[in-house]
Amino acid sequence: NRGLVASLNEMIGKARAPIIARMDADDICRPHRFERQLAFLSDHPDHGVVGSWSEDMGEHGEPMFRTGADHPLTHDEVLATIAEGQQVICHPAAMYRRDVVRAVGGYHAAFRHCEDYDLWLRLASVTKLANIPERLLRYRRYDGQVSARHSTEQQYGTAIAQLAWEERQAGRPDPTARLQRLPPIDQLDALFGRSGVTRQVREQVALGLLYSVQAMREDGFDLLVQHLRDGGRRDGMWRTVVRLLRFGEPVRAARLAATLATTLAV
Repeated sequence: NRGLVASLNEMIGKARAPIIARMDADDICRPHRFERQLAFLSDHPDHGVVGSWSEDMGEHGEPMFRTGADHPLTHDEVLATIAEGQQVICHPAAMYRRDVVRAVGGYHAAFRHCEDYDLWLRLASVTKLANIPERLLRYRRYDGQVSARHSTEQQYGTAIAQLAWEERQAGRPDPTARLQRLPPIDQLDALFGRSGVTRQVREQVALGLLYSVQAMREDGFDLLVQHLRDGGRRDGMWRTVVRLLRFGEPVRAARLAATLATTLAV
């Protein structure tokens, strides 16, 4: 019971086959998924990772309407998607070469709950990544999954992974490379050696959590309030007050309204 990252790295270390398929226990793999992905890796020896499009379903397998764009297909599209800060490969639909993942140190413990995104960004510098435009995995969504229960930590880690990727792209050392745990948000300026990083990340995370019920009931709300006190973007915030009332959080709705009124007056 050491957590997902430690378990993933142990399995990668023990794996004897040159190809590893990743999957979660509550998802459903299409019968021809492995065939399609193995064929792709065989035909593209310069690619270390291949994913696929996925199909969303509810907790009990019921179909769900999918929103948002599908994952990028080619490596060039993957790089463009990384630059935009978007997701590149569905983790439980991924298949990768064991030795390529081992060579970059596997999953990093500091990026708990977004360990896959950090791994894809590190791999993108040493190999090619792609997705097959077929829905080879049915991905289960429900209120208790990691992306719902740990949305603030996930958004925070994603923002740091993106910054670390930008550092590597610029030829600078990655300050997260040896971390076992990400530092508090107010220490990011010191970690990256320049001012403004804390404010940038706080804004990115706060705005990314506006629709998360769990985050707005927990520490994501405090990030949002501090973001506003720092003079951050205010557009859409009065709608967030209404949303908090719908979430059953009248005290936090009142606190956000008071923060908006105070910052407006200033």
